[in-house]
Amino acid sequence: MTQERYGVDDIDLEQPNPARMYDYYLGGAHNFQADRTLAEQAIKVMPWMREAVRANRAFLARAVRFCVSQGIRQFLDLGSGIPTVGNVHEVAQGLAPESRIAYVDIEPVAYAHSKHLLRDNPNATVTRADLTVSQDVLTAPAVLEMIDFTKPVAVLAVAVLHFLPDERRPQDVLGAYRDVIVPGSYVVMSHVTSDHNPEQAAGALDVYKRSANPVYTRSHAEITAMLDGLELVPPGLVDATQWHHDHTPELTRRTEHVGFYAAVGRRD
Repeated sequence: MTQERYGVDDIDLEQPNPARMYDYYLGGAHNFQADRTLAEQAIKVMPWMREAVRANRAFLARAVRFCVSQGIRQFLDLGSGIPTVGNVHEVAQGLAPESRIAYVDIEPVAYAHSKHLLRDNPNATVTRADLTVSQDVLTAPAVLEMIDFTKPVAVLAVAVLHFLPDERRPQDVLGAYRDVIVPGSYVVMSHVTSDHNPEQAAGALDVYKRSANPVYTRSHAEITAMLDGLELVPPGLVDATQWHHDHTPELTRRTEHVGFYAAVGRRD
């Protein structure tokens, strides 16, 4: 796999990247040897890593379906990652073809592959931007092409805020998006935690320190605080497997914790 394949020239082939590691856990092909090597090390210290990632992905699909059922037809996906099975536009447009999706990611492979995938989809775009700079995201032409912020929108921050250390104030990052969406909008969020298995989580965190983006786990109370200003949809902030659990195959094999807290909040 080469940089030329993606049409970008700033991919670091030697530095493992969490977005590409995530792709590897899900069985994708858009990752490099460095990503696979570090991902396998993470699996050694946390054997249920793939299961955790798949449960998080399944939560994303259920949350999108829920938002569509509530009349949402606009989705802003922050840190959207490398496209894989069950992308937001596939889920949303499968239920409501008029749904419009704006993907945002800074990682070059995620951006390039998304751009290629969406080339024939008039209702979905991708922007290469840093989600922590909300002004850049909210004024990006490809975002404004899809999203009318005077109408309800779902902002997705799924498995991204745990890459921000406390000093980068992830609560404020999410708050910047919450504050611009109108009542009736939703925020979908998931975040890793070490509440359930501190030892294995600590081992995984050590592994991720060797990646381009270390991970920072947070407690239930800390993640709840990040959702301030939103009315949480029942059952609130729970393990990803338990949010609107629908007995899909990827969940029935394991119903206890998998290390992700997840929630959907309504802006009233």
